Amino acid sequence: MKVRHAVGRIRWYVRELTGESAYDHYVAHTRACDPTTEPLTRRAFERARMDAREADPREGFRCC
Repeated sequence: MKVRHAVGRIRWYVRELTGESAYDHYVAHTRACDPTTEPLTRRAFERARMDAREADPREGFRCC
């Protein structure tokens, strides 16, 4: 049981660190703030996130 708990905590940490859980946070926030609004699909969310990241040079630099 301790191993399962440890693996779960490591998985949570890696998802938070890599940004994998950003979509889950977005959906939860959208549903909490306005339940009538349909959240973006994961693909549309990732596309908008990447466009925003590339538009702001402070967010990250991509040379290619």
